[in-house]
Amino acid sequence: MGKTNTSRDWTQIYAIYGMDQWQTLLFLLFHAILFTVLSILYLVYFDPIRVFFEYILSVTAAVPGGAARFVAGFSGSVTALSAVCLFFAAANFFYSSVPLHHDMAMRMVSAVNDWSTVKHALDLGCGRGILLNAVATQLKKEGSSGRVVGLDRSKAKTLRTLRTAKLEGVGEYVTCREGDVRRLPFGDNYFDVVVSGVFVHTVGKEHGHRTVEAAAERMRVVGEVVRVLKPGGVGVVWDLVHVPEYVRRLQELKMEDIRVSDPVTAFMVSSHIVSFRKPSQHFVGPGEVRLEWRC
Repeated sequence: MGKTNTSRDWTQIYAIYGMDQWQTLLFLLFHAILFTVLSILYLVYFDPIRVFFEYILSVTAAVPGGAARFVAGFSGSVTALSAVCLFFAAANFFYSSVPLHHDMAMRMVSAVNDWSTVKHALDLGCGRGILLNAVATQLKKEGSSGRVVGLDRSKAKTLRTLRTAKLEGVGEYVTCREGDVRRLPFGDNYFDVVVSGVFVHTVGKEHGHRTVEAAAERMRVVGEVVRVLKPGGVGVVWDLVHVPEYVRRLQELKMEDIRVSDPVTAFMVSSHIVSFRKPSQHFVGPGEVRLEWRC
């Protein structure tokens, strides 16, 4: 899965799609600025702060005379380092939400060899529509008569996503609907391609990300993706943290051509793209047997 270059500037992407979870970005920036101010105060008022620590240490314990200076200096250093880390986290969060998301969508699209034969595609957790519209743009570029369906838990999001599709000039290639990804409202063997970008890890979060219950919910989604794929269809998932779980489940379901990309840091954690192909048929002994995809 090689990188796909794009000439689009992040300001163009942001103007169309905006940003999800902007409250998190504001939270990080607020605390980064707060710690920066505290660091400056430590620098400007270092001597009064040192005297304060001398008083505290003299009351609570018998310590060497230079201990207060060390404590004051150490506290100021930690505060300054915290400010730097918070600014870095805010920058990475914004980068992951806008330019990186678009770049990864292009890479996911390139993981499918032939879009000209695709009639039905599905984007799980379409959100703002960055990946959804990348798929639609590729269908339009190939002159395909295919369509892509965006599925999301929120009806409000699907309406906003349809607006972004119109802004991108691919409105006629896009359909959005509300639904539960754990029980996809589609028949077996329906889609040629199923994609999903930084979404599956959010499924089951009400149970806690590291719980058995949450893992079971995510595996159910993987099973649903396989179920709705046509034999020979391709799945491409970009996600955080839990990709090894998906790979193991895909291997259990006997998927073919399972490929995992090099790690990419997104939202301050490791992320990967995993792609696979649903086998055209499965043989056991002399006869054919249909695999059971559901969990």
